[in-house]
Amino acid sequence: MPRAELTVSVPEGIWIGDVSRRFPAATFRVVTAFADDETGVGLVEIGGDDPATVLRDVGGHETILDHTVLYETPEEVLVQFETAEPLLLLPLRESGIPLEFPFEIRDGDATWTLRAPTEQLGALRDQFSAFGISFTLERLGAEDSLETDSLLTERQRDVLATAVEAGFYETPRRCTLTDVADELGIAKSTCSETLHRAEATVISEFADRTALLEEHQ
Repeated sequence: MPRAELTVSVPEGIWIGDVSRRFPAATFRVVTAFADDETGVGLVEIGGDDPATVLRDVGGHETILDHTVLYETPEEVLVQFETAEPLLLLPLRESGIPLEFPFEIRDGDATWTLRAPTEQLGALRDQFSAFGISFTLERLGAEDSLETDSLLTERQRDVLATAVEAGFYETPRRCTLTDVADELGIAKSTCSETLHRAEATVISEFADRTALLEEHQ
């Protein structure tokens, strides 16, 4: 499953965007949050040189319905909040993508990490557009090597790995298809067909991810 890293610009009028822009040195670490059709609630840690001053600004924002300080130190406060404007979370809800917590917001920009199928990430892009939220796709790729491996069958992985190790894909090639087949102890035709299927799967996945990246540039 693809892993996407986004920088999301919090729209004006959203409390956490407005306050973080007024206090650009402060860090807002959203521990958890969720939204329904009318309100959003969550927990946020506010860190910085003077979080108490930031907190007063939070309480004074017109979209904050309620807020409760759960703990407070000179360097950090943990706040439970309820807002009448949960716009930032709505694109995720509508596209069906779970958000990884915690995430940080600084100076109006949220840093998100998401794991979702490519088609759902495309739906999220459409939802961002519908809600007027701008974002930058910083990175898109496989979560780890096991994820990439899961695209292929065990036989396809073995044949592809042998071909790579033998230098079949180097320029100039250091071996032939016959050499790869002999190394594996299989027929040349079987080796060719297995490699072809593995290459098609890998290239198709790469093309899908590249297209999604280009759409966000």
